Amino acid sequence: MSKTAIITGADGGMGTEITKAVAKAGYTVYMICYTSEKGENKKEQIIQETGNSNIHVVKTDLSSMPSVINATKIIMSHTNSIELLMNNAGTMCTHFMQTSDGFERTVAVNYLSHFLLTLKLLPLMHKGSRIVNMISCTYKIGKIDTCFFTNGRNGSFWRIPIYSNSKLALWLFTRELSLRTRNDGIIVNAADPGIVSTDIIRMQMWFDPITDIIFRPCIRTPKQGAQTAIHLLLDKETGNTTGCMFASCKMKNVKTRFMYHPQAMELWNNTITVLNKFI
Repeated sequence: MSKTAIITGADGGMGTEITKAVAKAGYTVYMICYTSEKGENKKEQIIQETGNSNIHVVKTDLSSMPSVINATKIIMSHTNSIELLMNNAGTMCTHFMQTSDGFERTVAVNYLSHFLLTLKLLPLMHKGSRIVNMISCTYKIGKIDTCFFTNGRNGSFWRIPIYSNSKLALWLFTRELSLRTRNDGIIVNAADPGIVSTDIIRMQMWFDPITDIIFRPCIRTPKQGAQTAIHLLLDKETGNTTGCMFASCKMKNVKTRFMYHPQAMELWNNTITVLNKFI
């Protein structure tokens, strides 16, 4: 019987590489993509490269919680068991945008959608199932404050701190979820891909062409950035480790204040509250 994998942002740079690897491993893959057209194009490429035709595109706007719920309904109507969940999608908005649900858009896409998606799909997961959250080294400068859900941060809009805050939240979710699922044998870890050459690092500013010339040759390709996540999803040995952060396919030494963050449980409870009508 085929095993099932769910991958968000599966049509992006790293998402495509992760999808290829999982498809090659023989999984039935559900690609959660923002647009059907791009998703279907990537799907056909992946089928040709891997020979695995059990790949499905689920069009989902991760900034919309109703859209996330719809995606879970589609997936759950086709399978009753999930072995891999890769929360890969991410964005960094260049200006303040609040979603129709009342959330800051970067926070909605990077954190809230993955929290909701995971909780809705969790009943289909079991001993040996793996959840991997794609974080960022910027979590270390993140801060969760009173306006996190609605504005991303206290004070004026600034894209990089808000992105960092969303990635800290995703890491705290990783830690808290790993504790809550440990007795069920579900494995939950975070992947830090390093600085990767994807569209997310573009600022839509006049200096972007200069940034491309100077920095892109020095940073990781999407294929290189995806390797840690692939390792966590498919490597046999990592199936014995939960609640940890990995970078360059190795466990990362995370400082105690982030491993046992005082806001982890509070953030979990507050997230449940703001997502209550969807959960």
